[in-house]
Amino acid sequence: MRTSLDAVSPLDGRYASKTAPLVPYASESGLMRARVRVEVEYLLALADLDVTPLSIGADDRAALRALYEEFDADDAELVKRIETEGHGEFAATNHDVKAVEYFVRDSFPEYGPWIHFGLTSEDVNNLAQRLLVRGAVEAALLPELRAVRDDLADLAREHRDLPMLARTHGQPATPTTFGKEMAVYAARVGRAVAAIEGVELAGKLAGASGTYAAHSVAYPEVDWRAFSRAFVESLGFAHLPLATQVNPCDDLAELFDAFRRVNDVLLDLDRDAWLYVSDRYLGQEAAAGETGSSTMPHKVNPIDFENSEGNLSKANSDLGFLADYVTTSRLQRDLSDSTVKRNVGAAFAHCLIGYAKLRTGLGKVVPNERVMREELEATPAVVGEAVQTILRREGHGDAYERVKALTRGREVTLEDFRALFDDLEVDESVRDELRALTPAGYTGLASDLVDELDGTDAPASDDPDDPDD
Repeated sequence: MRTSLDAVSPLDGRYASKTAPLVPYASESGLMRARVRVEVEYLLALADLDVTPLSIGADDRAALRALYEEFDADDAELVKRIETEGHGEFAATNHDVKAVEYFVRDSFPEYGPWIHFGLTSEDVNNLAQRLLVRGAVEAALLPELRAVRDDLADLAREHRDLPMLARTHGQPATPTTFGKEMAVYAARVGRAVAAIEGVELAGKLAGASGTYAAHSVAYPEVDWRAFSRAFVESLGFAHLPLATQVNPCDDLAELFDAFRRVNDVLLDLDRDAWLYVSDRYLGQEAAAGETGSSTMPHKVNPIDFENSEGNLSKANSDLGFLADYVTTSRLQRDLSDSTVKRNVGAAFAHCLIGYAKLRTGLGKVVPNERVMREELEATPAVVGEAVQTILRREGHGDAYERVKALTRGREVTLEDFRALFDDLEVDESVRDELRALTPAGYTGLASDLVDELDGTDAPASDDPDDPDD
C-alpha cells in the first residue's frame, strides 16, 4: 500500500493534512459523486414533464437522491470498476461518465432508458465540475481568505498608533504606522474577496452540439430551452443558452483570474513581511523544539512567508494556464480540456496552503517597537517634507530648495533643522511649530485611516445637535 511518503505530488504527500478540506471537491470520488447528482436530478426533472411516460414516487425519489447524498468509498470503487473492468451486465466502459450512468442504472434498472436521456458527457461534466468548484471556493478557500483579512484587520487596529519609517524606492520616506500598512492589505484582500464572490458560475445542458437535437427529435412539443434553463438554475448556476458541445468556461476563467488577483495581493504581503522581518521591524515567536537553521542555531527564519510565497506563485502559474486553456476548444469539441480541468483542484490546493502558511506567519510575528522608533530617530531627514510644506504655507517660495540643500546626500540631525529654523523669518508660533516636528510624530492621518476598514474615518458624534451625526 502506498503512503503519503510515496505520493507523486506534495499536495497528497507532505501537505496532505493542509489540503484535506479540498478532498470532497478535488478528488476523483468527489467528481463521481457530483456526476451522480446531476444524473439523478436530471432524471427527476424528466419525470416532472407531462409528456414523458415516467413516474417516480416519493420513496424512489428519496432513494435516488441517496445515491449521491450517501455516496461513499465503496460506491466510488464500484464506479471505477464499471469503467475499467465491468460489473454485472455491464462490460468495461472505458468512459468515466458512462460508468456513472451505469452505476445509477445498476441501482434503478427500471429507469434505465431515461437515465442520461439525450445528454452528452459535457452536459453532465460542466455542471458537476461547477458544483465542485463552487463547493471548494465556498467551503475551503473563501473562509481562509476571510480569516486572512480578519487577521490583518486585527493587526491594523492593535498597532494603529505604532510609528514606523516608510520606504519608497527602498529609501527612507515619510513615516507611517504599522497598523495603517496592515490596514492597506486588509482592505486590498477585502476587495479581492468581493471580486471572487461576484463571479457567477454558468452551466449548459443542450446536447451533443448545443442544439437540443436529441431532445427535440424525441419530444418536439417540449420547450427544451426553458427546461434547460430551469434545470441549470435549480443547481444554483446561471444558464448558458448558447454553447457548442462544451461550456465555453468564460466563468471559470473569470474565477481563476479573480483568485490570481487576491494571490498577487498576498504575495506582495509575503514579501513585505519578509523584509520587515529582515529589517527587525517584526520579531518572530520561536516554536518550542523547532529547528530554524540546520547549521545556525540562533536563527528563526521567516519560513511561513517564504512557503506561502512559493505556493501562491505556483498557484498563480497554474491558474493563469487554466484560465487561458479552458476557454478554447477546436470547433464544437475537443477533449484536451478534460485532462486540464482535473488540475483545478491542484491550483486550489496551492492557494489553500499559501493562505494557511501566511496566517501562520502572521500569527508568529510581533512588531518590534524599539527598533522602529530607533530607526525613526536616526532618520530625522524625513521631516524635511513637513518643514518645506509649512514654509510654503507661510509664503516661502524657496522652501523646497532650502530643505534640499540641508538634507540631500548628507546625514542631518534635528539640531541641524533647528539651526535652520533659527535663521527663518517667520512668526515665533511657526518656529515653535517647526521645532515640535519629530519623525515619530509625523504620521499624518495614518492612525485614523485604520477606521476605513469599518467604512468610517471617524467615530460618530455623541452630540445630539451635531448636524453630521
